Amino acid sequence: MTPGARVAAAMEILDLIIAAARDNGPSADRIIADYFKTRRYAGSKDRRAVRELAWEAVRLFGNRPVSARAIMATMADSDPDLAALFTGEGHAQPPITPVEPRATGGPVPDWLVSQLAQPEGGINFANLLDRAPLDLRVNRLRGTVAEAQAHWPEAVPLPDAPFALRLPAGAAVEQSDGYRDGLYEVQDLGSQLIVAACQAGPGMKVLDLCAGAGGKTLALAADMCGPGDGFLMATDTARVRLDELPRRAERAGANIDVRLLNGGQEAEALADMHANFDVVLIDAPCSGTGTWRRNPETRWRLTEERLRQLTHTQSMLLDIGAALVRPGGALVYAVCALTEAEGAGQLALWLAAHPEFIPDVLPFSAGRPYGAGTILTPCHDGTDGFYVARLKKIG
Repeated sequence: MTPGARVAAAMEILDLIIAAARDNGPSADRIIADYFKTRRYAGSKDRRAVRELAWEAVRLFGNRPVSARAIMATMADSDPDLAALFTGEGHAQPPITPVEPRATGGPVPDWLVSQLAQPEGGINFANLLDRAPLDLRVNRLRGTVAEAQAHWPEAVPLPDAPFALRLPAGAAVEQSDGYRDGLYEVQDLGSQLIVAACQAGPGMKVLDLCAGAGGKTLALAADMCGPGDGFLMATDTARVRLDELPRRAERAGANIDVRLLNGGQEAEALADMHANFDVVLIDAPCSGTGTWRRNPETRWRLTEERLRQLTHTQSMLLDIGAALVRPGGALVYAVCALTEAEGAGQLALWLAAHPEFIPDVLPFSAGRPYGAGTILTPCHDGTDGFYVARLKKIG
C-alpha cells in the first residue's frame, strides 16, 4: 500500500468506528479485526501503520466527530507530512480544503467535563489516552512470582500488590507457557488493588456480584487458598461473559461457585444468601471513563442519559449487595470510572440512606482519598482510572 492508501484505509476504519459509536455497534477492536480479514492483500507493515493512524485519530478527540475526513483535516492542519498525502492520485484521498468541517474539542467530551471527579491535585485526563502498560497477576494457586519472572525476566514488580508484575506493552503473554498453565493472568494493577480491598482470606464466604468473565473472582480465589478455603461465588446477568469463568477457573486451579442471574431479579435469585457473606464485591457496570487508554472510542458512545442509567443501576446493586453482607462484614464498591456521580457522589447518597454501613480503611497506600473511598488514576498511580471504597456493616 502507498502512504496515501494507508491514510484512506485508516479513514474507512474511522468512519466505521464513528457509525458504530453512534448506533451502538461493534467495538473498535472488532471493526479493525474484521476490516483486515477481508483485505488479505494488506501486509503486516501496512496493517500496523493503518491501525496506529486510526487509533491515534480516535485518541485525539473526545467529541464524536462527524466523519473521518473531519478528523484527518484537523490533524493535517498541524502535520504538513500528513496533508501532503491527500493528493487524489491512485488510492489517495482528495486534497483537504480550508472550508471543510474539522473535528473539535479536547480529550474529554464537552458535556462530560463538568461531571468529572476533582480530587486534590486534579486529574490529567490526557494521560487517560496514553498507551496502557501490560500488568500481570501471578496466580499463587499455580506458582510463585519468581517462577513467573523466569518466563518474563524483564517484568518489574509493582508496589502495593505483591503478586503484580509489569511488562512492556505488546508482550505476547497469552501465547506463553506460563499463561496456558495458569501461572499468571493479564490484570491491571488497579483491578488487583480492588481485590486487595476485599481482604479475602481462607475460610471466608465471598461473593463477586458483577463477576463478568471472572478476572477479579480468580484473584479472590487465590487470596482465599489455605486451610478451609472458604466459599467463593461469582454471579452476573451476562451469560456470554460468565460462561468463560469455568474454563478460566479450571486453568487457574480455582474452586468457584457460578450462578447466572436474570436481570431485574437478582435479589430474588440470591435470597437464599441473605446476610451470608463476609465480603461482597460490587465491580459495578459503569461509564468506563477510567479505561479510555484501552478503549478510547467509548468516549463517543457515552451520553448523559446512559450515565443516568448507570448510576441508577449502581445504586440498585449496592442495595442488593448490602442485604447479602453479614453484620461485621464488608461491602466493596468499585467502578472503572472517574465521574463524580459514579464514585464519591454515588456513595455519599447511598451511605446517607444506609447508616448501617461506614467507610473502612483500605489496605494499600496507592490512590488519593476522595469521599468515602479512594480514586486511582494513570497519572498518579500508574493504573487505569478507578474509584474504590470498602464499607463495613455495623448493623
